[in-house]
Amino acid sequence: MSEDLFDGLALQPVNGDLLRNIKSIRQTQELFDDLSTEPADWEAAKQAELAAKPLAYTDQPILRRPFERARYFNAIRFPFENWARSRYSDGNWGVWYGADDLSVTIYETVYHWLRLLRAAGLAEHERDITGERRVYKVRCEAALLDLRPRVRGFPALVDGEDYSFTQDVGRRIHREGHPGLVSASARTKGDVHAVFREQVLSNPRNHCDLTYLLRPGADRVRVERQRGRKLMSVET
Repeated sequence: MSEDLFDGLALQPVNGDLLRNIKSIRQTQELFDDLSTEPADWEAAKQAELAAKPLAYTDQPILRRPFERARYFNAIRFPFENWARSRYSDGNWGVWYGADDLSVTIYETVYHWLRLLRAAGLAEHERDITGERRVYKVRCEAALLDLRPRVRGFPALVDGEDYSFTQDVGRRIHREGHPGLVSASARTKGDVHAVFREQVLSNPRNHCDLTYLLRPGADRVRVERQRGRKLMSVET
């Protein structure tokens, strides 16, 4: 890997929320749905509980209630304990991926969802196939290596299939202890964030649930945020 990629590389400070889109199931019941039928009221009740019990929502990894521990594990810790091959890892270290735009997380995850379906022999199907997702907001506080200005000179950073170059990049970042990087998405316009250190992530919160729907013979995946209402579609 050329050293030129890292020469004079700038840092991008991140002090805010990123979105983490993972496989999950939709919530079947809201904790506060007996108080009101309006989702806005449920969120207000959650915020009131947060204000009344701030210690229950600590940013520290050691969490105090089982459902919060599960949320922290799902939204943050999982990739650091379950290493897998990905764009910036050869499977020997963990990388957490997020984005600051919901549509970027959808394009990225639809691509990988379709790859899994094809690998499972479900490319030809006679019934609708659905995938349920949960999107979390996670706070990130770190200075990330900014690879976006280098994409033109190093197109392998956004190669759609071959991760050998980016895994070499990830190997160096992991070895040197950097918290992570920000680069361009390989699937759509927008940025992706790859975080190598769990300690810079905190405060996971539910953002929304999504459903991916692939109908027989369709050339697009339908994405729903509210059941029965299309949010967007992604070409297969």
